[in-house]
Amino acid sequence: MEVKETIPKYNLSEEEEKKEILRQYRGLLRVLKPKLKPGDKELVRVAFEMAAEAHKTMRRKSGEPYILHPLAVAKICVEEIGLGVRSTICALLHDTVEDTDVTLEDIKREFGIEIAKIVDGLTKISTVMDTNTTQQAENFKKILLTLTDDPRVILIKLSDRLHNMRTMDSMKREKQLKISSETVYVYAPLAHRMGLYNIKTEMEDLAMKYMEPDTYKYIAQKLSDTKRERTKYINDFIRPLKEKLEKAGFEFEIYGRPKSIHSIWTKMKKKGVSFEEVYDLFAIRILVNASLEKEKEECWKVYSIITDSYNPSPERLRDWLSNPKSNGYEALHTTVMGPQGKWVEVQIRTKRMNEIAEKGLAAHWKYKEGKDDESRFDKWFHQIREALGNQDTNSLDFLQDFKTSFLAEEIYVYTPKGEIRMLPIGATALDFAFSVHTAVGSRCIGAKVNHKLVPIGTKLRSGDQIEIITSAKQKPSQEWLSLVVTTKAKTKIKDTLKEEKRKVAEDGKHILQKKLEAIGGMMTQHNMEELASFYKLNSSLDLLYEIAIKKIDLKELKDFTASGDRLFLPKPVKHEHEEKHDTDTHAKHPGKKDKDAELIIFGESSDKIQYTLANCCKPIPGDDVFGFVTTGEGLKIHRTNCPNATRLLSNYGHRVVKTKWAKNKEISFLTGLKIIGLDDVGVIHKITNLISGELKFNISAMTIEAADGIFRGNIKIFVHDKDELDELVERLTALPGIERVDRYDTE
Repeated sequence: MEVKETIPKYNLSEEEEKKEILRQYRGLLRVLKPKLKPGDKELVRVAFEMAAEAHKTMRRKSGEPYILHPLAVAKICVEEIGLGVRSTICALLHDTVEDTDVTLEDIKREFGIEIAKIVDGLTKISTVMDTNTTQQAENFKKILLTLTDDPRVILIKLSDRLHNMRTMDSMKREKQLKISSETVYVYAPLAHRMGLYNIKTEMEDLAMKYMEPDTYKYIAQKLSDTKRERTKYINDFIRPLKEKLEKAGFEFEIYGRPKSIHSIWTKMKKKGVSFEEVYDLFAIRILVNASLEKEKEECWKVYSIITDSYNPSPERLRDWLSNPKSNGYEALHTTVMGPQGKWVEVQIRTKRMNEIAEKGLAAHWKYKEGKDDESRFDKWFHQIREALGNQDTNSLDFLQDFKTSFLAEEIYVYTPKGEIRMLPIGATALDFAFSVHTAVGSRCIGAKVNHKLVPIGTKLRSGDQIEIITSAKQKPSQEWLSLVVTTKAKTKIKDTLKEEKRKVAEDGKHILQKKLEAIGGMMTQHNMEELASFYKLNSSLDLLYEIAIKKIDLKELKDFTASGDRLFLPKPVKHEHEEKHDTDTHAKHPGKKDKDAELIIFGESSDKIQYTLANCCKPIPGDDVFGFVTTGEGLKIHRTNCPNATRLLSNYGHRVVKTKWAKNKEISFLTGLKIIGLDDVGVIHKITNLISGELKFNISAMTIEAADGIFRGNIKIFVHDKDELDELVERLTALPGIERVDRYDTE
């Protein structure tokens, strides 16, 4: 996929800058032209002049005038999302209230309340997402409130984020990482949910360009190298289809389009295959011209013609014609066996469906006008409002729940009466029970899926028909939380458990009261909080609950002193249930000293700052890394492609510390390699001879398993840095009979 970049304009004269601004403004008017009604052009001009005046002294990091950013955002809104005049005005003004002297009152006076409300929503999100001082998740609910209030707020914000991602080259590395992580974590899934597939894909690709630059360049290069043969293959594949479709009298377009770099990389990781082994590097798309009432019929006819020419894979048929996705996406996808024994994905859509697939929500509104049925988007917004109504949820939990409940792909299941229900992928019979009614969920003891009795935690698949079995004696337990993915189910289970906990805690209250009276203390909120803090518990409710279930016996109370309504704590002691932190993160190695100097942190040599290497990704020198300030364990070093990196960088950007490796050949680090190859005589000798004999690496452990002519080996070795590791991987891969060599993180 082509990556669009802005070249920093450091050296334009004032005159040239004015010309460039005018050129961009005219470009915006050009794409907006079909949507302009009488008087609109004047309004857009007023908004442009207001923004240009407000931002006139401001520059972007690249050195270019700031006004070029709102102009570019407005153009994305119109050209790539399909929004209209009001959204253009809001996009032009989106940074004025936060960054300049322009007030909401000024905007309201000039353009009316509707535009002022959208700009207000954009200002709120901007302060939520882009500061370093607040955690993103803490304010995520506010974003969703603006989304359900007026979805245009999010659509303009997505345009703003996309333009920032396209022009991020001038930013500092840590800012690039933070913005990229946040984009992958929240904005790309939101774009997907809004039906903006092109924007979602570009965001993921651009984020990968900054977070995993080497892999990104590698796949981009491979795509470039294979472009000629891919084009030839696509043409050979399309030729017979084109002839048959023309013969059948269809009006259509047919073309191949490459898959995104990010999706190819995801496939390589998920399936454990090399670039060469990813079969669907591209998809064939057929766009049919058809009237609204004949759309489905025409698409199935095209499907029939395709499967006459090429054999389809039955389990790879996706019918989103009968049941469109909740983001409005409609299409027919099939995977067929093409020439040279290659699987090829074919997508069949009409022109209308294609517009909805590319312009998402905005196109959906356009086609909805005049219909009075509640759309899938409306239902989705309604569910979000319901979830937002629950005030107790911790914000980070909420963000996680939101991702699994509202941003995931969905499945379609049926009630016993044949009514269709939509649930996120991964939903269980218990989620279904709660979606029917909270009372049904709370009393669920089992389910029949397709008339077969199954446990409540059974994961559902599209097309399943579910009947829930209930009992008046059943009630939710803590374990249920791990059996559900929907916010509705989680919220209800947590509420019920809290209520139960409160009842049990009443007994704890009486026990504590007696003990406190015995030492002359009083049962005050302050004292309960002090004790909860002493026993390392989150709240006084947890304290009373643990006293009631005899997990705490309060024997330390005899060491306390009390004065009226105040309780004085002794020096805190370690308790059995206090969380133990695993700080054993450095590789054990003969002669390794505690004083390390192989990291540069904040530009300082690391012997001045203590740090540990994260267990989740086991960095070694040369890896692309960042530092993360933890609450209990000081500074931890993670790889930027660590499984936890996206979550840490996007939720706690303000705790990220700039870190890079300095050369130091004295210290070795433990890392692991997985080797797969043909079980040939002497293969183990070849491997060990190369590692220990030729390259002189110390092997810490080695296991080899062979079955059916294939061997799999796990080797733990000490290396000094990533360059050494890369050389070793290259040399091992070159050995005859070795199929794959992958790094893994040692335990």
